[in-house]
Amino acid sequence: MTTLERKRILVFDDSPLVLEVTQAALEREGFDVTTAADLTSFEERRSAIAPDLILVDVQMPEAFGDDVASTLRGAHGVRVPILLVSNLEAGELARRASEAEASGWISKRAGVHELVRRVKELLS
Repeated sequence: MTTLERKRILVFDDSPLVLEVTQAALEREGFDVTTAADLTSFEERRSAIAPDLILVDVQMPEAFGDDVASTLRGAHGVRVPILLVSNLEAGELARRASEAEASGWISKRAGVHELVRRVKELLS
């Protein structure tokens, strides 16, 4: 990908390890990745970079990721793909993604390779 074609991804997770691993995997595939570990930095970075896709952890101390996704869709009119990411049971995660109008979900148990595949699929 040339610099002009690089898709911007914003990853929102409270785990420094998850942020580091996800960022490294996506950057290896040519994506421009920005991370946020709390609501304040998430909103600042979302406004600053205008991401092409947003990954949101569901279970965080400040807010549930599905609530964040729902607010982005409803109050902020965000239309880029939003993927919920979690270790929740698949049925629960699917329900939350649907109710939040997220573009989909992925289990953290699926691993980083599956996450990268889904990101590529959504951005192709």
